[in-house]
Amino acid sequence: MSEPPGAVTLAEVPAADTPSEKLTAQRVQPLRRPGRWIATAVVLVLVAQFVHGLVSNPFYQWDRFGYWFLRPVILDGLLITLEVTAYSAVLGLLGGILLALARLSKSPVLRAVSWTYVWALRSIPLIVVLLFLYNFSALYQTLSVGVPFGPAFFTFDESRLATDMVIAVVGLSLNEAAYAAEVVRGGILSVDQGQHEAAAALGLPKGYQFRRIVFPQALRSIVPNYVNQLIGLVKSTSLVFYVSLLDLFGTAQTMGATYPGDIVSLLLVVTVWYLILTSLVSVVQFYVERYYARGATRSLPPTPLQQLRTGLADLRARIRREAAV
Repeated sequence: MSEPPGAVTLAEVPAADTPSEKLTAQRVQPLRRPGRWIATAVVLVLVAQFVHGLVSNPFYQWDRFGYWFLRPVILDGLLITLEVTAYSAVLGLLGGILLALARLSKSPVLRAVSWTYVWALRSIPLIVVLLFLYNFSALYQTLSVGVPFGPAFFTFDESRLATDMVIAVVGLSLNEAAYAAEVVRGGILSVDQGQHEAAAALGLPKGYQFRRIVFPQALRSIVPNYVNQLIGLVKSTSLVFYVSLLDLFGTAQTMGATYPGDIVSLLLVVTVWYLILTSLVSVVQFYVERYYARGATRSLPPTPLQQLRTGLADLRARIRREAAV
């Protein structure tokens, strides 16, 4: 049968247009970035020089560092640091919740008092607060509870009650509550207004709305931020040395005065212990943030162990690909 005029036969089609053509795989070459390699090399050289100087410099007295690191006197100071941090963190958070609720209250008096407290405590240095509390007995020898401008029901000696531990915990808690109040207030305000309206539409009591609906959702923002505050609190405990409480830093200072030749190694001991404590808090912060991220993100951030497994799997896959080429 003859072809119609102008028709093109299959034999006349170019070979490149036929579906039977086999495409050859080509390896994609990554973009060259010499600046990144140069910057990496410079950073590695600087890190190597820093580590070498840190290890080889006899000024650091690493033998004395090993002697002091686990001495009972240092561990006793570390225990006091942990106690002050734990008490202050709990009391500071409770105080912050009360201040935040007062700040969000419809009462102008509560709002004014809460705002003034937060403004004052965030403006005054912590060391000033601690020293003022340490000398508080000079202003008020006795404290009493009773009717204002009337008889007192209970009276007690302030100097007996205000031990060094109490002064340190109260001072740090008062300071921490001011910052925690803003963290809690920000977390409560981050809850969608529709949640408040839906709870009010159901006729739920205000207290129940806050405990079961608003506050659990606010914790998603409050807890990670407040755990971050703990890192600053751990380091702030070093100031309790100035109110005669021998914490980790205070113990090192005392031992340094007794053994002047070991002052550098003692400061290194304090530095390493603070690094360990803040690292542990950072680990807790990561898992707390990961826990409260449930429902807010499509996928949870991988843990360090999961990242390590993924990295090893990628490395093995890359080795197999290169071996197959």
